[in-house]
Amino acid sequence: MELGVASLALLCILFLIIALIYSSVGFGGGSSYLALLALMSVSFYAMRSLALVCNIVVVGGSVYWFLKNRHFKLSEFLPFVVTSVPMAFLGASYKLTEQVFFLVLGIVLVLVALILFWQTTHLEVLEREPIKTYPNWINYFLGGSIGLLSGLVGIGGGIFLAPVLYYLKWGPPTKIAALASFFILVNSISALSGLIYSDDFKISFGAAIFLGLSVFIGGQLGVRYSFKNLSSKTIRRLTALLVLIVGVRVLLINALAL
Repeated sequence: MELGVASLALLCILFLIIALIYSSVGFGGGSSYLALLALMSVSFYAMRSLALVCNIVVVGGSVYWFLKNRHFKLSEFLPFVVTSVPMAFLGASYKLTEQVFFLVLGIVLVLVALILFWQTTHLEVLEREPIKTYPNWINYFLGGSIGLLSGLVGIGGGIFLAPVLYYLKWGPPTKIAALASFFILVNSISALSGLIYSDDFKISFGAAIFLGLSVFIGGQLGVRYSFKNLSSKTIRRLTALLVLIVGVRVLLINALAL
């Protein structure tokens, strides 16, 4: 992965902003990192590796904050990660062709954009509904299926898990955010291990250091001060629009070569 000084500097700024916004609501930002790296024409092996590393840096701080503030319920989170961890490893270690990878990535980015749009119009209504209880097999199924998808494309999966749990009224928003952070952390570590195992871990350590430092700063700001103005409907919609545009571009140009 070779990035010019100007491109790397721009990515550092954008990655910091993404980490700040996403960490304030319990996410790592992996889907948006992938979107930006796709625009920079970074190789698909390096994209997955770098996005996962940045995810780990961001949500590591989030998990620590949730633990410190007693929002962490490990016994209730385990059913999700017991199945997601091996499936994320399996997905990451599976050798996709470049065309298939960009096809899956484009579809995932479009889905992420639609999910972000959905969140802005439904969460306020869902928060007024009572908490519900579900059998554990649902948690195992959700963890495994989302874990596999997250491993394939190089994201933590929280961007998919959290909206589903909000819709199901699985728990209060803070609890869901804590689970999403933990889910992203363990899946990102597992997927990174899968890339290393399959010899697909490709990364420029110089770029990784600068981008990792950028997302660390952004993640710490987001999780500690929870910028409510930055996680407003307007910002979510603008983020969704960006991801949607890039997702369509990846599908048309990178995957279908149109």
